[in-house]
Amino acid sequence: MSLYAPYNPVAAVTPNECVSTVELRIRCQNLLNKDIISLSDPLAVVYHFQGGRWMELGRTEMVKNSLHPVFGKSIETKYYFEEVQKIKVSVYDIDNLTHTLTDDDFLGEMECTLGQIVSCSPFTKHLLINGSPTLSKSTITITADEVSNAKELVEFLFAAEDLDKKDFFGKSDPFLEIFRTHRDNWELIHRTEVIKNNLNPRWQAFEKPMHTLCQGDHSKKLKIDCYDWNNDGTKDFIGSTCTTIETMMGATTKAIVWPLVNEKKAKKKKGYKDSGRLVLRSMKVTELHTFLEYVFGGMQINFTVAIDFTGSNGDPRQPSSLHYIDPYRPNHYMQAIRAVGNICQDYDSDKLFPAFGFGARIPPVMQVSHEFPLNFNMQNPHCAGIDGVLTAYQSCLHQVQLYGPTNAAPIIYQTARFAHAAQQAESSQGAGSYFILLMLTDGVLSDLNDTKSAIVYASTLPMSLIIVGVGNADFTDMEILDSDNCLLRAANGNVAKRDIVQFVPFREFYRRSSYESGGTDASSIELARHVLAEVPRQVESYYKMRRLPPKTPPQRPASLDQTVTPSQPPPSAPPRPPAPAKSPDYSKAPASGSAPGQPYPNMDPNMAPPQHYPGTAPQAPPSQHPGMAPQAPPSQHPGMAPQAPPPQYSGSAPQAPPSQYPGSAPQAPPSHTQAWLHKARPHSIQACHTKQNPLSTHM
Repeated sequence: MSLYAPYNPVAAVTPNECVSTVELRIRCQNLLNKDIISLSDPLAVVYHFQGGRWMELGRTEMVKNSLHPVFGKSIETKYYFEEVQKIKVSVYDIDNLTHTLTDDDFLGEMECTLGQIVSCSPFTKHLLINGSPTLSKSTITITADEVSNAKELVEFLFAAEDLDKKDFFGKSDPFLEIFRTHRDNWELIHRTEVIKNNLNPRWQAFEKPMHTLCQGDHSKKLKIDCYDWNNDGTKDFIGSTCTTIETMMGATTKAIVWPLVNEKKAKKKKGYKDSGRLVLRSMKVTELHTFLEYVFGGMQINFTVAIDFTGSNGDPRQPSSLHYIDPYRPNHYMQAIRAVGNICQDYDSDKLFPAFGFGARIPPVMQVSHEFPLNFNMQNPHCAGIDGVLTAYQSCLHQVQLYGPTNAAPIIYQTARFAHAAQQAESSQGAGSYFILLMLTDGVLSDLNDTKSAIVYASTLPMSLIIVGVGNADFTDMEILDSDNCLLRAANGNVAKRDIVQFVPFREFYRRSSYESGGTDASSIELARHVLAEVPRQVESYYKMRRLPPKTPPQRPASLDQTVTPSQPPPSAPPRPPAPAKSPDYSKAPASGSAPGQPYPNMDPNMAPPQHYPGTAPQAPPSQHPGMAPQAPPSQHPGMAPQAPPPQYSGSAPQAPPSQYPGSAPQAPPSHTQAWLHKARPHSIQACHTKQNPLSTHM
């Protein structure tokens, strides 16, 4: 049994850990001419919004006599995926050599987010003066590039031969320790697992970034020590060797062998040769790709929301309910949706978000469902923008009856079906889509083991799961799903391929931010920061696991920003996704609302997710529903304003005693199928890149 972990694929990321550094390059067109004899002498100043005010990031150089300047000096800034980073660029005509700008002519400014810039680079927008475009229709174009760092990853595969026998009753239990030189000292950078009772061990492959090994200098020495592990935790030295990355590069074509020498033995023992041999069986150097490279290549973040509608939330008509709609302040469900959704929407070109509920009785027959669309449209569960999601949520509250149990596995498999279709398309379309499921719940899950199996399955797909605990319940058991320290293991023994879950109780951020800043807005920002901090690493780990590089960024002319808003129709009808690899077996799947503990289908990691989760309540979709994506003529786009609630709520918690809790008997499966599953959105939508704006500028 291995006593040392050979390589831990789980990389916990703390909030505010910078994903990348990006440099912003700026050019302008059609600036106002403020000089009488000559042309304007423009300079651009870049600000970011921090601590409630605009802070200067940097300035470009001044370009003499130009209304169409291309600035040579770039501005660098830290990029955080988990934050809405507001950026403002102001352009001035410089008339003197002073650092202050109050005595210079103002030519216009532009505000946006850093997420918009990196996801639609080059990003072009009008310069405004007092909120209106300039008379000359001035525009500014910003191109974002990631600051290049060492991005090579080295995979090693070591073995040893004829090691010294160190144990009295058995052989040695060898392991390796690898050191690099750092400030004239040896610094440990890796320790392999222990191979028990073996003089010819073969260790598992492990990976290290090149900069960790040698800080970019291939001639720097590495020391590799071999030890025998003892039960009391001590170790006996077997032998050592020194080498360099430059020498080890030879193992890319053939194995390299070094003698393991024990200097003490060499001095004492005549005829001493070595204490065994170290073999580098293979060495592979691959390029590390970053989250931003995938974004620049056109990868889309597909954001899905799932909301807990179980009875434990309380009667929505009462202010004590977690679902209570206060006309003056959004509830915690709404705050979390907006906080996380505001980040993700910058990376989704069509701004159409599937939104689901679970744990409620839904119309028309009030049957329990664990995966119903908030707009009750099974053919199209997408809502137009985050506002559309919130509108559909508020309208849904008036039409469902909060019930139970709290089953999360169905909704995870629901999103996994989309992710599986995207994975199937990767062979032809490349790294096109990644899925984020935001699940909001008020209590511990009733189907915890089934949820573990669903997460283990989803870890093989382009998918991440964010779980936000709402309310004051004890969420201790939920921490198991957030496998920061070890990979999640399902009840059947299957282990997740990577960490894809982030769980947080909302109350921690609400209380902390209320104490520190006194505002619920701050709590939402802190929540988004924390839960989204791991997403870039999870995206990188998925595509690294798949050995899939980012797509080449498309060559395209800069065009003015044209964001798809809820008032616009979707750009096109989505195509039919690839057919699943296998047909799932539904024979063991319980009906929706079955008692907790009954097994869901035994999902093999290599099998396609089920195409239909039995037990979904029969649909009765309205022709149009608040928040849903537009169906036909753009002029009839629904969901732009919350609908007036009916005079009485129908979503109150059930009053029946516990003995009458729903789910004791399987529900009859409906006759219909979820046809909308075969209408998944495109996995490589480039709407923000390819749509031509009437105000496009070609430079």
